[in-house]
Amino acid sequence: MPYIHTLNNISEEGLHLLKADYHLIDNAKDADAIIVRSADMHEMDFSDKLLCISRAGAGVNNIPLDKCAEQGIVVFNTPGANANAVKELVLAGLFMAARDISGGIEWCIANKDDENISKDMEKAKKNFAGNEIKGKKLGIIGLGAIGIEVANAASRLGMEVYGYDPYMSVKNAWMLSRNVHHAFSAEEIFRDCEYITLHIPATKDTKGMINAKAFSMMHKGVVILNYARDSLVNDDDMAIAIESGVVRKYMTDFPNPKVMKMEHVVATPHLGASTEEAEDNCAKMAVEEMVDYIENGNIRNSVNYPNCDMGKCTSKARLAILHQNVPNMIGQITTVLASDHINIDNMTNASRGSYAYSMFDLGSDVKEDLIASLKQIQGVMRIRLI
Repeated sequence: MPYIHTLNNISEEGLHLLKADYHLIDNAKDADAIIVRSADMHEMDFSDKLLCISRAGAGVNNIPLDKCAEQGIVVFNTPGANANAVKELVLAGLFMAARDISGGIEWCIANKDDENISKDMEKAKKNFAGNEIKGKKLGIIGLGAIGIEVANAASRLGMEVYGYDPYMSVKNAWMLSRNVHHAFSAEEIFRDCEYITLHIPATKDTKGMINAKAFSMMHKGVVILNYARDSLVNDDDMAIAIESGVVRKYMTDFPNPKVMKMEHVVATPHLGASTEEAEDNCAKMAVEEMVDYIENGNIRNSVNYPNCDMGKCTSKARLAILHQNVPNMIGQITTVLASDHINIDNMTNASRGSYAYSMFDLGSDVKEDLIASLKQIQGVMRIRLI
């Protein structure tokens, strides 16, 4: 009888996927699994009972990944579930930056009481005319699920699209339009493109990457779109770039006190993945990953442990072991199993950095004393019998 705790409001579309024997509870300390959106979990204490945390979204900055890994807690996210929602907002940002639509709307509101507004607008509209995006160069840094959606859509709109991502997967490469040009560095994007959009995670290597050095390479009048993470842009350097005319418009989904004092900024209140459809998709994917792990031990879309899938167990038992990625771990585990005359029907092992995961489908039942022996192996963090 798994107990599930939810942080934030989680879409009912996802929660409806839970079977009757799954129970939602209010106390996180009694939970087998937690589903979260944006709540900060860094100060939380996790019980030994907690098996996994499923993030209904892509970013996991709010979750202490290493702490979870050390305790044998698998953390999932839902890459791609909100990609279309973010893509549509990025396209809206492109159009608003090119045509100054927001400036035109503000003029209309400011002149709502003008009896001659129909006549006066003909003189005023030249201030908001802008340009078309067709034929303009768009540089995309990060070709994950969202970056690819943006690249393909912008290409269909007639933009000349350049994409940079040194870690792009083979799957994503197949999904990318052949019309998208491959850039070999972020610097190439900075030098050549009139519009630059960011679609990368916030890490120690990407924090503040849009800074004075990057601006020094850009054409005067560039448009920067940041619908990824606030910390990717150095706000002090952005203010200088806007004042000098290097940046014509800064489109961002992350308003903060510094940004909101800048001219030529169009900010939205973190709307990227906030559509009803995106929240439903993320919740459903988060629940499906969590349930598959609880019931079958399979890991899909983890951010702190390797993906590992053996389908449903058809043997007597399945042993799932989270452990450190060290030599001879598999040998030690199989030696313990052999000492109890247990035959291995099937097995798999995968590693990710310092951590690894192994599953064994076994031909006979497993006794508690054998589990106790396995726990004595140095580097084993958690054992589950499924």
